[in-house]
Amino acid sequence: MVRAKTLVVVLTVGLGATGCSVGSEALWPSLSAEPPRAGPAMTPGATTAAAPVAVTPIVPVTAPATTVVGMKVNELRAGHRQLQADVGRMREELQGLRGQSALHSQGYFGLVGAISSRLAVGTTPGNPELVAQWTAAQGALAQIDGDVARMNQLATRIAGAASLASYLLDTTRATYSLSGAIDEDHRQLGILQDDVNREVVQLERLLRDLSEDVARQTSSVGNERANLTALSVGIKNGSLVGTSLGGRSFTPVSSPAGFAPPRLSSLPASPAAVAADGRRPLVVIRFDRPNVAYEEPLYSAVSRAMERRPGAEFELVAVSPSRGSAAQVSIASNTSRRNAENVLRSLADMGLPLDRVRLSAMTSMAADTSEVHLYVR
Repeated sequence: MVRAKTLVVVLTVGLGATGCSVGSEALWPSLSAEPPRAGPAMTPGATTAAAPVAVTPIVPVTAPATTVVGMKVNELRAGHRQLQADVGRMREELQGLRGQSALHSQGYFGLVGAISSRLAVGTTPGNPELVAQWTAAQGALAQIDGDVARMNQLATRIAGAASLASYLLDTTRATYSLSGAIDEDHRQLGILQDDVNREVVQLERLLRDLSEDVARQTSSVGNERANLTALSVGIKNGSLVGTSLGGRSFTPVSSPAGFAPPRLSSLPASPAAVAADGRRPLVVIRFDRPNVAYEEPLYSAVSRAMERRPGAEFELVAVSPSRGSAAQVSIASNTSRRNAENVLRSLADMGLPLDRVRLSAMTSMAADTSEVHLYVR
């Protein structure tokens, strides 16, 4: 009986050892040359649940800026971000100024067109409706002038941003020469240099476009101020006179030697009209009645003379009769001088620069009344 019990125990232990061996082979690969044994056959239709596999994403590791050059790159990058934001704001501001100026110009030229069309068909002198429109046009022109001032201010800020961009570029180039840099530092410096160069190109384009806008608008405002002055003369007379003489653009034409402008005025001349040197006047205005309407023929004559000779200068001569007593001659001379000053003021209102007009006076035995002669010099 004792021997039988012992045998059972041995067999049990052997089976346990065998089970351990099988389990070990299932968990660890075989190190022998024998091919691995196939696993147990699967019953058709049966499924096995695969154990989930945890996948760890690969995240690029960015080395912190531990070098002196790396810290300098970070500092320059912050300056570039500020520059980039400033350029974007200034670009938007320029577009807004252009749109605002376009609206103001539309309002101004609409008013000027309405005044000119009304004067072209004729109206009453000093028409209050036209005076009100002229005042509104003057206000609209002041708005355009304000737009030009804001454009100039923006141009100053763009120039300042361009100076900052130049500083960033120079500093970036200088940083290349610092010692103690790693390859990544130089790679970041190259990227930064390209980014700053793009901002430099945009700033140059903004400044060029803005300079063209300012020059064009400044010239337009100057011409329109003179045109408004000429338009006020037309409103005073109730008929259209024309644009400013000073703002006219003529193609220069070479004149032959001894050229003398033809007589363009339909106003009657007197024997005193011929100057001592044989010149004949361009215009003769005889003040033989009150309110002589001389401005339209005066404008036409001067305009056509400037078409023939763009750089022409003029001489305005006050002519008074020399007959009568000394008191009568003195009174006639003063009256003639006042008439010449009024004609000079009319020329200035028409836009003719006063430095191109010389004023003088004379008495003549041939003159019956006060006259003003205009000569081309």
